[in-house]
Amino acid sequence: MPNIDIVMAMVVLVIAMALFVWGRFRYDLVAVCVLIALLVLGLIDVNQALYGFANQATVTIAAMFVLSAGLVRTGSVRWLTQRINDLAGKKEWRLILVLSVTIAALSAFVVNTATVAIFIPIAVLLAKTRKISVSRVLIPLSFASQFGGVSTLIGTSTNLVINSIAIDRGLGAFGLFEFAPLGIVMSLAGIIYLTVVSRWLLPKRRGEVEQVDKYRLADYLAELKVSENSPLIGKTWARSKASRETKVDLANFLRGDKATTKPSRTVIREGDVLLLHGQLNHIIELEDKYRLKVVANVRISDQKLKSVELQLIEVLIPPNSRLVGQTLNTSDFFRRYDVRVLAIQRRGRVLKQSVWDIQLADGDTLLIQGHKDDVSRLLNSPNVIVTNELSELYVRRNRVTIALGALGLLVTLAVLNLVPIMVAALIGAAIMVLGRCLTIEEAYQAINWKVVFLLGGMIPLGISLEQSGATIWLVNSLLQPILGFGPLLVLAVVYLITAVLTEAVSNNAAAVILAPIAISLAVSMNVDPRPFLVAITFAASTSFATPIGYQTNTMVYAPGGYRFSDFTRVGVPLNLIFWGLAVLLIPMLWPM
Repeated sequence: MPNIDIVMAMVVLVIAMALFVWGRFRYDLVAVCVLIALLVLGLIDVNQALYGFANQATVTIAAMFVLSAGLVRTGSVRWLTQRINDLAGKKEWRLILVLSVTIAALSAFVVNTATVAIFIPIAVLLAKTRKISVSRVLIPLSFASQFGGVSTLIGTSTNLVINSIAIDRGLGAFGLFEFAPLGIVMSLAGIIYLTVVSRWLLPKRRGEVEQVDKYRLADYLAELKVSENSPLIGKTWARSKASRETKVDLANFLRGDKATTKPSRTVIREGDVLLLHGQLNHIIELEDKYRLKVVANVRISDQKLKSVELQLIEVLIPPNSRLVGQTLNTSDFFRRYDVRVLAIQRRGRVLKQSVWDIQLADGDTLLIQGHKDDVSRLLNSPNVIVTNELSELYVRRNRVTIALGALGLLVTLAVLNLVPIMVAALIGAAIMVLGRCLTIEEAYQAINWKVVFLLGGMIPLGISLEQSGATIWLVNSLLQPILGFGPLLVLAVVYLITAVLTEAVSNNAAAVILAPIAISLAVSMNVDPRPFLVAITFAASTSFATPIGYQTNTMVYAPGGYRFSDFTRVGVPLNLIFWGLAVLLIPMLWPM
């Protein structure tokens, strides 16, 4: 029978996993609650509670976010895109090949969410110029970023977490390029799969989808004609009471068959047509009060939301955006840019409530209308990714040598083993700030604090599972039957469990939970635990079967117009290929 500490630790683990899978609460909040529960239950002491924040992995990951941001801000990453158009040719398979190779190579050294953020608009425009469906290129983009990430120690946060656990357990640190042989083989297999095999599995959505249809805007847009006795006549929309008293926005102003250049500042005349955006009941209220007539049997199209001055764009909220967790009411972001948010999509589903009251999450896409000058300024913001325009993000090109030098120094220090990887990463991050590749504010913004707090809460959970004896109990009670079949089968089972768990919870959380169990399994079989840690690293860092298993999958979900089943159809065979390669090659590269 398990003792009370084991029971309490297992209860905390099960509740945490249930909350992760449910997805109702942010995973960093769940992790902090886990930390509080461990302290209250006495499963860890105060010093151990702080260990997650002071852990080598947490510090190194924060430094790598800063280093990656410096490489992006100086244009060190973006200049590679200049040759892609020529190399990709006109064929679909060649575009997928060139994009996949480029992304995989970059993601070995740059945080893959940053790489994917840069390349989403590039991939979209390259596909459209070739009349290729965007849905054919964005899943390969996401998957390739994961291939590259597992090839080096600094490629993903999961690699660094496992490395920290290995050091804490006295197993020794992994080398910077120790994962490279297996990572390169898996990358080659993945790129061949995406280029050749997945052409039959990747969805082919119709090319140019009307945003009005995609966001189901017809329910929120109406064309109303100004009648002869309307109180709006002789006034501009901006100065009328209608703009202040109602929750209806002027989306465009049509005079005759043409849109005016400045809709809100044009004096309204009889016969003008106002394209209004808002809730149906508010539009009806406005129609009655201001004597407007609905123009019947008119189809609202994208073109009616645009003009010479007005643009219609789609933006994506990236994981490190300061808009995450805020509403349009609490954030002045879109007011500052003077653009209008028409609709919000989350994982392909249009959110029906008022856009001003929706709490934004990473991966959300917003349909925005604005003046071309305001949209141009929006392109430069790191808080949104404009998916259908190439950003002209201000870069400090005169600092590119410093940024590349910082990366080169990190690699040199790590390869020669002159300092621990954490120290090398901190040196690289410091050079980025001191060399003015980044401002200190940009450095703080670059860090994904959700990951930091996730590790801060979950690393102590791993400690509590080990201290309480829960890991030994799990091995002896639940996994004992498979031990008799030998370490190779156990390795295969560990990889499979990690891969499945990662599809439902954070990859870092899966690694922290399963690593102590894998070490206990290896010890009970009297074999080296390192191969099992490698299996967890690769399984947790390559999540292909769902759009929620990995952040890059979530990022491409809406821009690609995907459905949940698209990832399952393309991703499950790839997960199985990686599983087979791991079981075959890990024992060769890391003998048990």
